[in-house]
Amino acid sequence: MKTTLFIPTYNELEGAKLIMPRINREWVDEIIVVDGGSTDGTIEYFEERGFNVVHQKSKGVCGAYWECFEKASGDVIIPFSPDNNSVPELIPLLITEMEKGNDMVIASRYLPGARSEDDDVVTAFGNWIFTKAVNILFGGQYTDSLVMFRAFRRDLIELIRNDSKKIPIFEYLLCIRCARHKKRVTEIPGDEPKRVGSVRKMKPLYNGSTLLWVLFKELFIKA
Repeated sequence: MKTTLFIPTYNELEGAKLIMPRINREWVDEIIVVDGGSTDGTIEYFEERGFNVVHQKSKGVCGAYWECFEKASGDVIIPFSPDNNSVPELIPLLITEMEKGNDMVIASRYLPGARSEDDDVVTAFGNWIFTKAVNILFGGQYTDSLVMFRAFRRDLIELIRNDSKKIPIFEYLLCIRCARHKKRVTEIPGDEPKRVGSVRKMKPLYNGSTLLWVLFKELFIKA
């Protein structure tokens, strides 16, 4: 089982300097950095250390996912946030759980033993309500459907190939489709430390309305 660590970046220099030294490159088979046009030295930081940097041509993190898929050789993809929101030491555990035959393993911020230091009331409630909706409407068993940090089999992208390029909520759509298709999914506790350096790129009102649209759309299609 080959693994690809996918790191989307956009002005992440401060966080990268803190986080990347904690990643053992031997944990995975390859690391692909997809940069969305950084101007703070992020690109130079990764290139000087020999990382494979893809200069993103599309827009947004969803576009970064697909540009990573075009380059990745791994059977398993692990999206990782370099702004300190993802805990590097959990990467081997995600891989171990995938080796047990799971289709997706989520580093949940809301399992017992984990916590988010980056949440506020709005984002915590939003995650709870949208996760609950997936569980009730599609038979999921998630505690955290929106977190980026997870591992999933590369072939799962076939479940969303025709839709996710149009919908900037990759993680949520993947959770819905995995639930609908009865894929084997598990979660591990995963803290979300406070982000470092970069500002939050997620816009709660925009993301919330997009998630709601995705949810209702999925109720009335066969996929």
